[in-house]
Amino acid sequence: MKEAAHKNFEDVEFGEELPEIQPNVSLPNVKVFAKAAMMEAGRFIDHEDARKNGLPGAIVPGIMSQGILVALIHRWAPNAEVLNIDTIFRAPLLVDSKPTASGVVTDIDEESKMIEIDLTLKNEKGETPVMGTAKITL
Repeated sequence: MKEAAHKNFEDVEFGEELPEIQPNVSLPNVKVFAKAAMMEAGRFIDHEDARKNGLPGAIVPGIMSQGILVALIHRWAPNAEVLNIDTIFRAPLLVDSKPTASGVVTDIDEESKMIEIDLTLKNEKGETPVMGTAKITL
């Protein structure tokens, strides 16, 4: 994968779309994350345990979803400083699904040099289980 170049505030355009990424939310990868985050609950690392608790299968931890969205920003602008990320979890993001993370610049404040980005994680059905907004500076 080609690494993005340093991004300057002046080069960002309103409506600019961040290059989409397809994060790895396979069970082995989520297990590694859950262990590192000390979140090894069955709902994250075991499909059967999750189903026993009323879920359709194991779910991606919310903080992993947020991390994916922040990674999307840093792939677009490696020098970005994420000041704030506000995330809404509308539905579970399922482990072993094939999500796509995307973002679009929705506000550029020339005075404060702050950029606002709307972010989404969509599943393969086109549904948006996770969405959010980040404020960044460059």
